[in-house]
Amino acid sequence: MIKQTEVGIALRHLSQGRYEVRGWQTQCLCAVLIVIGFAFSAPAEDERGWNFSGRFSGSSNSSGLVLKADPALSYKFNEHFQTYAGLPVYFVNASSTTTMTSSGFVNGIGNVYVGFRLGVDSDAVNYASNLVFTAPTGDKDKGFSTGRATVDWNNNFSRKFSSVTPFGNVGVANTISDTSFFVRPFTSLGFVGHFDGGATVSLSQFVDVGASAYAVRASGQQRIIRKIRKRQSTTTSSSGTGQGAAKNRVFETSSETVGSADIANDHGVSAWLGVSPRSSVDFQIGYTRSVGYDLDTLFFGVGFRFGK
Repeated sequence: MIKQTEVGIALRHLSQGRYEVRGWQTQCLCAVLIVIGFAFSAPAEDERGWNFSGRFSGSSNSSGLVLKADPALSYKFNEHFQTYAGLPVYFVNASSTTTMTSSGFVNGIGNVYVGFRLGVDSDAVNYASNLVFTAPTGDKDKGFSTGRATVDWNNNFSRKFSSVTPFGNVGVANTISDTSFFVRPFTSLGFVGHFDGGATVSLSQFVDVGASAYAVRASGQQRIIRKIRKRQSTTTSSSGTGQGAAKNRVFETSSETVGSADIANDHGVSAWLGVSPRSSVDFQIGYTRSVGYDLDTLFFGVGFRFGK
């Protein structure tokens, strides 16, 4: 289990609707403002600018097909710091093998988000920190939101060795976020730590392959809301102590489940092929094996960027 830090405590307070400001929070805010002030200092004119990007991705598995369109607008202040905002749109077609489903796609907006990215590259290691806040603009009845604000803080470390780039990510959040490799068939609320590590290998100027392992470790009460059309069942509870292949796939049997950390815990592996014919366009296709959910997922993603 993850040792719960003060950051984790703050995230739990947010997930439970507690927003009071405490002494340590004020100190952290001051530290963040100092870092941002440093990031804003003396930017070169050609480093500043707006950027518009978009990504259309999807995951298909036995739970169904989840597609996600994610347009975003960002502003780059200098080579180290940028901020961005976006609003995802989901298209979900649940599998006929799961309960409480109907045919056809269900669509709707997700949670609007705003993020801040601080990046520093060096000869020893490249580091990037992303802090993302969301507001509950998505439809909870369709599973596109928990009805609460969320925070996800992720830290990435990488280094390039010739054609090989190993990387690692460490983060804490009060929700299990989507990734490039897994558009999740549910939305969650509850304190989690998330980790992944792997490497990419450049096969040519335009093609690379990669593989990684990931883990999500939850703490305390978790709420899992399934991405389907308006629900007709009531909230159920689960102790998360069941055994078997589908012990964590509560999102296939209940529209909303409240339970212990076990219902959110997950770990697995991913492998992918990426193609970037231009620096502003990329395509990705691959496979994710969720051991915790006993779920095999095929995923794809197409992205573009304009601007700085």
